[in-house]
Amino acid sequence: MPIKSGVVFLWLMILMPFWSLAQDQEPAMPSGEDVSTGTDKIWNLDVLGSVDFPGGDLAKRFGTSYRIGAGIKIKTKKNWIFGAKFDFITGNRMREDSLMINLKTNQGAVISQNGDLLNVGLFQRGYMVGLQFGKVFPVLAINPNSGLTTILSMGFMQYKINIFDRDNAFPQLRDEYKKGYDRLTNGLFIEDFLGYMYHAKNKLMNFHVGFNFVWGFKQGRRDYLYDLARPDSGGRNDLMVGFKFGWTVPIYRKDAEETYY
Repeated sequence: MPIKSGVVFLWLMILMPFWSLAQDQEPAMPSGEDVSTGTDKIWNLDVLGSVDFPGGDLAKRFGTSYRIGAGIKIKTKKNWIFGAKFDFITGNRMREDSLMINLKTNQGAVISQNGDLLNVGLFQRGYMVGLQFGKVFPVLAINPNSGLTTILSMGFMQYKINIFDRDNAFPQLRDEYKKGYDRLTNGLFIEDFLGYMYHAKNKLMNFHVGFNFVWGFKQGRRDYLYDLARPDSGGRNDLMVGFKFGWTVPIYRKDAEETYY
């Protein structure tokens, strides 16, 4: 798709200045001299949290959502970042007007098997898993291991509508029938984090905080939607913009031949 090629090209253009800046900031040093200028190789174990606001096709289906997750990253002595992460997605704000339209009354309730009007719980559920690449820049840096940070993540994302029938009163929403309403969707995503990473000298207070921008290139995966009487096979361009915070447990890696005081 042209939009995918355009996004990839855009990210290459964004990262190229960062690469050039990193090269300019690494002066030539005599052989055997440490070029890290006081930076450390650090393994980061992250606990992650995000608040995300939808855009594009996603805004037609869900409202504000939340992510909690975990990740592992390595920050090199030259402040390059490589890692992987997993996020669990949750939310309870639905905007899918056509959902279960064939089962609803004009008031938006669902008729049970006994003819009773009952409400069904609807929730957004999903996950994201991806690889990460980024850079810490010594701008506004309290120490050489901290500074403005950009991290690019790429991977797989999936979500659906979790339909909760507490009383098990709706035969139309049981087992395999439920799949005809849940809007299961998945595909690739690209995410950019722009913010600040902080590693304390005493190693006790370590975090990163900033903004997320997510582009999802996904597709509906259900063979048939009962409420719309058609397959769900169309492509989707989902967007999310949000605020992210991560708490980090650092593991410092020191070379055996170096002596630290």
